[in-house]
Amino acid sequence: MIYGMLRRGLFLLDPETAHHWTIAGLGALGHMPATRAHLAARYTQEDPRLAQEIWGLHFANPLGLAAGFDKNAEALTALPALGFGFVEIGTVTPRPQPGNPRPRIFRFPEREAVINRMGFPGQGMAAVAARLAALGPHPVPIGINLGKNKDTPSEQAAADYVAMVETLQPWADYFVVNVSSPNTPGLRDLQALDALQPLLAAVQAANLRAAREAGRRCPPVLLKIAPDLADADLMAIAALVAGEQPLVDGFIATNTTISREDFLEGAGISGGLSGPPLRGRATAVIRLLYQATGGRVPIIGVGGIFSADDVWEKISAGASLVEIYTALIFRGPGVVAAILKGLLARMEEAGIANLDALRGKNS
Repeated sequence: MIYGMLRRGLFLLDPETAHHWTIAGLGALGHMPATRAHLAARYTQEDPRLAQEIWGLHFANPLGLAAGFDKNAEALTALPALGFGFVEIGTVTPRPQPGNPRPRIFRFPEREAVINRMGFPGQGMAAVAARLAALGPHPVPIGINLGKNKDTPSEQAAADYVAMVETLQPWADYFVVNVSSPNTPGLRDLQALDALQPLLAAVQAANLRAAREAGRRCPPVLLKIAPDLADADLMAIAALVAGEQPLVDGFIATNTTISREDFLEGAGISGGLSGPPLRGRATAVIRLLYQATGGRVPIIGVGGIFSADDVWEKISAGASLVEIYTALIFRGPGVVAAILKGLLARMEEAGIANLDALRGKNS
């Protein structure tokens, strides 16, 4: 009820202005430990059936916040109080950039969908690094989503990703190589294997070198995939996990889509579509990757997750973890606890003891 009233006010604002106000509010909440503790008591679902150990990290529950919400790590102190099992920040770029011209976010409340063409606006890796350094220990794993600057030529993209790995590794529990956003010209061309393989090899080499030099853990490197790739291209990308030295340690499936199939409302608006219209294709990509890799690497499922049934669908298709963003816009912070409570109820009803027993069940 409270969020319903707040949402009415926020939805009177331009979507980007509403987002900035939300980030500012969460940033202020980061300085209110008593209020955070109250929220955590309300929203956190602690149950060993939801917990997993993946990449040597502890995830108290499988529901994370997708990249794009907290681009500059301004709300990281507050977000775990909403019940998230992990948080992914970014997309971070090496240098600050303004992104694409406004308007660049479009809401469709009747479909609970969003189209964005942000173009990686952000403060750059130095500002993010300074903010992360000031955080101290964090209660949930932090993923850092990496993208190239708009004016970096594609043939020099690897240098952008390497620079960010070297700068941000001290605070990354995992990295995400984002070459699948539809809103940076030429970025998706980097998904072609002849460009992707050397890029990932450079990232992995820099990641290992930085970890060895500092004597710290080497964060896993995940690849975020576009839902618009043909199945044959997805199969080729799945092969990146093969061999003694795999180029990726997992996948995020998927990014937003440029398809407008069954979404005529957004037919004339360019950008990436998220929300329920993406759900089916995202699940299909998860299932294909899980089958193609034999379930050897974790997959984070993203796309149209609004309910426990949606999480069930993604995990049973092969995901180990899931992320939301659009659901937070339309349903508010209570959506996290509602999803996790519903997931526990479904597990109990089906006699599923833990998430390992559900993963890939319908793949």
